[in-house]
Amino acid sequence: MSELQDFQKLVISNAAHVKGLSVGDKAPDFSLPNAVGKNVSLTEMLKSGIVIIKFYRGEWCPICNLDLREVQKNLAEIKSYGASFLAISPQSPDNALTAKEKNSLDYEVLSDADQKVIKAYKLQFNPGDDYHGRRDLTLLNGDGSKTLPVPATFIINTDQTIEAAHVEANYTERMGVAEILGALKVLTEQA
Repeated sequence: MSELQDFQKLVISNAAHVKGLSVGDKAPDFSLPNAVGKNVSLTEMLKSGIVIIKFYRGEWCPICNLDLREVQKNLAEIKSYGASFLAISPQSPDNALTAKEKNSLDYEVLSDADQKVIKAYKLQFNPGDDYHGRRDLTLLNGDGSKTLPVPATFIINTDQTIEAAHVEANYTERMGVAEILGALKVLTEQA
């Protein structure tokens, strides 16, 4: 096994205990700054329909950027279900702006710099000292911490109930757009 594979296994192992919130749980409300510093509230967004939230590690993460761009490519179809999309990372609003511009995103990219929302959704973990030797999170995270969110996606109905959740310690595995669209289809058919 290569050094990189060993490193990836270690990070995944350090995140394995993180389960996040589950289907049926009430999504904690929040108000976070977007890329230009304007606060965005979950309850306000839910007044317009279903909200999809994707927690990601940061604009420095290539897998996260691919994931965010894939959503962008399918944003019109997501919106056709009356849904909106948010991306949240522990980075500062400046870095959220970088992620938004770098990936040409037409949806809200929010900064959870103190990681209160990441904690409320039960996603925070410490990737370990070996990780910190490779990437200094204290310089990347808005609060200077050494913690990250486990990548996760939540589909939240207008009553704040989590209808679909994907929380995966293996940061290379994400809820894909096909799964998001499938869940949205089911939800709109049930309404």
